[in-house]
Amino acid sequence: MYDFVKFISFGLAKSVRLIPWNPNPVKESTYECGMETVGKAWVQFNFRYYFYALLFIALDVLVVFLYPWAVELRQLGLFAFIAILIFVLIIMVGYVYAWRKGALEWK
Repeated sequence: MYDFVKFISFGLAKSVRLIPWNPNPVKESTYECGMETVGKAWVQFNFRYYFYALLFIALDVLVVFLYPWAVELRQLGLFAFIAILIFVLIIMVGYVYAWRKGALEWK
């Protein structure tokens, strides 16, 4: 573990020292679709999208874990079936909790 930390630290330190840093207005300007931005470049998103993003990530993680499990279901046996069932139940409890709290309602 200590060697890994040294390796990563050394690599980061060397990359910072070796990369040339020449700031200029062209490199630091906001660029999008070949057109100059008009007004503020920073857009404030509605906070309600945050809940939808969290629920999407939770369900996306569920799918990421379910796919390899489903492919190898016969070799894994009953223990893996029970483990993934518990995992799905925990995710679904969180989803139902968010639903009942009104996180999915747009007010």
